This record gives sequence, structure tokens and C-alpha cells, in this order.
Amino acid sequence: MKKKDFGQDGAAVDCQMQLEDEFFRRRKVISIYVRATGSQVTMLDGDLRQVGRTLTPEGKHDVEQEICEYCGFGADGRCRKLHAEKIADAGRQGKAITYRCDLALSFWVSPIYRDGRLSGALRGSGLASGESSSCGASSNGGIPSGEFEGRVRSLAVGDEDKVRSLSEMLLICADSFSQGTANHHEEIRLRYEQRNSLSSLIDDLRKKHPEGPGTLGYPLEKERDLIAALRQGNKAEASETLNRILAVLVFSSNDNFPYLQIRAMELVVLIARTGTSLTSASTVDTNARFLKRIQEAKIGEDLTAILHDVVQAVCDQVISFHGLPHASAMRKAELYIRENLGRKISLGEIAAVAGLSAPYFSTIFKEEMGENLSGYVNRQRVEKASRLLLESDLPLSEIATICCFQDQSWFSKIFKTFTGVSPGKYRRQGGLASNLHSHVGEK
Repeated sequence: MKKKDFGQDGAAVDCQMQLEDEFFRRRKVISIYVRATGSQVTMLDGDLRQVGRTLTPEGKHDVEQEICEYCGFGADGRCRKLHAEKIADAGRQGKAITYRCDLALSFWVSPIYRDGRLSGALRGSGLASGESSSCGASSNGGIPSGEFEGRVRSLAVGDEDKVRSLSEMLLICADSFSQGTANHHEEIRLRYEQRNSLSSLIDDLRKKHPEGPGTLGYPLEKERDLIAALRQGNKAEASETLNRILAVLVFSSNDNFPYLQIRAMELVVLIARTGTSLTSASTVDTNARFLKRIQEAKIGEDLTAILHDVVQAVCDQVISFHGLPHASAMRKAELYIRENLGRKISLGEIAAVAGLSAPYFSTIFKEEMGENLSGYVNRQRVEKASRLLLESDLPLSEIATICCFQDQSWFSKIFKTFTGVSPGKYRRQGGLASNLHSHVGEK
């Protein structure tokens, strides 16, 4: 049977769903919930059609059939519209939504996903809010108003806290019906929060600069904050800082998507190179996949989601660093190297700081960091040089000296090895944007 699911904007999108099979296979889950909570549960597909039989506690009225069907408030379709809007909201936010109808009955919905798309929902009901004192007038005449009012008054009264608790429990049931990634609701909830945060930051910039971006420059200080948060594995701080950078880019570009796409690719490269010390082949492959996703993105929201995925991946890598057999030694070595990039440092002194012999340190560094020591040191020097190229007017020869390259020629050779461009070109084009521009749109 052909069903529909909801897009992120709440509009129905065709898809093949077999929620009936899922309902009957997992009916026991809902039955336990109904018996334990004394509330009623209905499964709905993407067309808001009921799937299977509504499960109602023994001895209680079926809210859907015995009350809603005879409610005068729903005659003009308002109730269906209300339920549809709340299910769409739940789907966008990746969480349970609680609400009341015009009759003051409480409902709660939890979204069901298939491969990241909202395909239906579980709707809980069976509680009144205690505000239905004049409900008799709400009957549509299908049954005597006194009987209708009696059915409503037979419902238990539940306060907001109780309804919220029931909704969170139902969300667990909905998660068991969802298919795709393991944390459907958590991932979508996180995306929703990230979009809201970004929108709020953009609105703040518009209020502060009503005349337009003007001389508002690129937030290099936020870029440094982002790198620092990544190196600590601080996901929350890194995500918030990324949004602050994106807010400036969106505001300054007037939603110029090709420009945002290029800057997003630059950010991927920055995050991948400075957010973590791990540069294994699998990491390089992952970065390439992120860049390809950005090339294939169609709207700004896609770019935002991809960049947050990169941040999460890098933070996870940094956190996993703590599980290395010699994590403490690696951290000491990493810090020492970063603090001494301006001078020659030997394997022996770095190993001594790590508390290990030079031969043993060299071996485990390659095994646990994914690259040899000299490559790692050169990469750190190139990262420092790239910042100086963009943030200062120092001549190339001076930058080479500051970053401890033996001469400008060697500096250019090593720099191009890591970035693909010469230091001079990197400075002229303001980073890697021009280099990446030629790849935008390629498949």
C-alpha cells in the first residue's frame, strides 16, 4: 500500500511504508505502555490515517471514536489541522510534543522516522486538562449532549508534568518503530537546536547592523576559538562557535549560496587540519566525503548540517585520543611541540618530555598518531604559517623564519605539500577559497 511521509516542512512526500507490519510486530510495546500509563495510543501514517487498532485501557472510553467523533469543534477540520501541525512540529524538532485541543483534552505525539524522514507518529490521549466544564455545548449532535459531556468527564485529569512524562515515555516507543540511524530523535533534535541557534545569531547581527554588513569582517578570533574547542573535544562549545562564524558568513553574503558553499569547504579543510592530531587514511577519506557532500548541497541548511557533522566527527576523534594506550605521553608531546614551533626541536627532547626513550617514542607516535613525528611537526608549522599569511603583512621570508623553516624555498615546498598551493598564492586568494572554487559543482 502506498503511504506518504512528511518532509521537514510538514508537507507530505510519497514513500513506501508498511507501518501496519511494524504495528503488529511491535504491538506488545504499545500494549505495555497503555497498561502501565492508563492512556490511549493511536499510530498514524503520513496521511494521518490510523494504522491498526487504537489501544485503549480496559474499561475506559476510546477518545478517538467515542469523544472526538462527536465533538463539534472538529466539524470544520480544525482538529485534523491541529494534529497535523503538531506532528509536523514533532518531526522537525525530533522530540515529543504536548498540546490541547479546543475541548481542552490533552494529546501528545512522538514522531516515527524512516531513514531520517518523518513517516508517521504515535499519538497519546486519554487525559482531560480540568478545563472542560462547559463541554456539553461542544457536542455535534451525534449523541445527546449529556452523554457526550459524561464521556469527557469520565477522563482522568492530568497536569502538564504528567502529560510531559507520558510523552517522553511514548517517545521511547516511537524510537523502537523508527528505522535508519540508531539515534533518530536525538540527531534531528540536535539539528533543530542548531538551526534555531544560527537563526537567532543572524537576527542579532541584523539588529546590530541595520544598515547592512558594511565593514563587518570575517571573525578570525572565532575561528581560533573553534580550533581551541575542537582540540579539547568540546562539542557544545565548538558547535556554538561554528554557528557564530556561519552567522557572520550568512549575514555578510546576503544568502549567496555559491559563496557560502566555498567558505564551507574552507571550513571543512580548517577543521580537519587543526581540530585533531589524527591524520590516518580513514580520516582523509572521511574529509573527502564531507567535501563531496558540500559540493552536492543545494541549500544553506544542508551546508550548516554538514559542517556540524564535521565538528562532531572531529570532536569524537579528539575524545577517542584519550583512549590511546599512551594518551598522556602523546598529550605532553603535542603541547610541547605546539609551544616550540619557532625553533628546532629534536626527537630526543620531545621523547624526554613524554617520559619515554627516543626509539620507543618514535615507534608509538607513528602507531598512535597516524603519521611520523617529522610530518606532524611540519604540518603544525604549516598551520601556524597559514594563519600568519592571512592575519599579518609579514614577508614570506620572515614567516618562514618564525615557523622555523630553513629558508623560504624550503618553506614554499613544505607549505605546498600540505595545502596544494604556494604561500604567496594562499595569501593572495585569502586562503583556499579560489583553489576550491574550481571544484564547486563537480560531481
